[in-house]
Amino acid sequence: MHKILIALAAATCFCATAAAAEYRSHTIKFAVTTPKGTPPVQGMELFAEKVAERSGGKIKVRLFPNGVLGGDAQVLSSLQGGVVEMMMWSAGNLVTQVPDFGLLDLPFLYTDPQKVDVLLDGEVGDRLIAQLPQRQLVGLAFWELGMRHLTNNVRPVGSPEDASGIKIRLQESPVSVDTWRALGANPTPLPFTEVHTALETGTVDGQENPATVILSAKFNEVQKYLSLTRHSYNAHMVLVGKPFWDRLNTDEQQLLKDVAMEIRLEQRRLSRENDAKVIAELEQAGMQVNHLDEEALSRFREQLRPVILEHANKINPELTQKAFEIVGFDAQD
Repeated sequence: MHKILIALAAATCFCATAAAAEYRSHTIKFAVTTPKGTPPVQGMELFAEKVAERSGGKIKVRLFPNGVLGGDAQVLSSLQGGVVEMMMWSAGNLVTQVPDFGLLDLPFLYTDPQKVDVLLDGEVGDRLIAQLPQRQLVGLAFWELGMRHLTNNVRPVGSPEDASGIKIRLQESPVSVDTWRALGANPTPLPFTEVHTALETGTVDGQENPATVILSAKFNEVQKYLSLTRHSYNAHMVLVGKPFWDRLNTDEQQLLKDVAMEIRLEQRRLSRENDAKVIAELEQAGMQVNHLDEEALSRFREQLRPVILEHANKINPELTQKAFEIVGFDAQD
């Protein structure tokens, strides 16, 4: 009976708070380049549902997955210009706006999800987000796309030497380009919306993405080998354009921020639970999957140490040191 009374009191409190909040009518365009069924879009669906519910239907969130509003760079520009209200973007790519975001793209460091959560939800994540308004952006929360793996049509990649000569499509990230170049590959940045065609025509030999993206984008239909390199943890940033944000009142801003933060844990859980399941599906669909043990990953990490340190030196040293401490990377070895 006591628990029931507590629950009723909590519900009453929530209703009173919601009733007291001032929400006006808004329709928010929320874009992402990844397809429906991927973890970012699953999080966006939860976000739209909760915002509509808590605003009494006044704030509607319309979802635009699969790059229907354009490529990432195009949508980001629309966000900064006030044409699109929200987008989900790979957090490491924000290095083009705030150099310190390059910290999240350093290769073969973020292999432990629990340590990643500590990094993103603590001081390091807060200080990264605090730099976005100067670029006409507001960061609400870190979600995730998952661990990135390599696919290609040349050979399985189980060692640094195996990557040599493979033409790999990458995100437009300096760290990613330098990473694969250091491994002897031929890095080729392309918008996500062009990847399937580039693989199908042989313009590139391979690409790197989380397993859920590989399956949902049907890359398995045009790729033979899947190597579980886990070379990069792909944090995603929930972004609001500052021109739109500044038109919201305090209650509306708080609602969007609260819902994005609440969903982050559920969104990450869905992402991580799906990973192993999707890898098994890709194998059943005909991809040749090779698993890399910790010894193999250590060889990649050691070969890429110069790349890690070179890019770390371009980032706020205090942030870098905190991140290295969290993930257990000794820059002095």
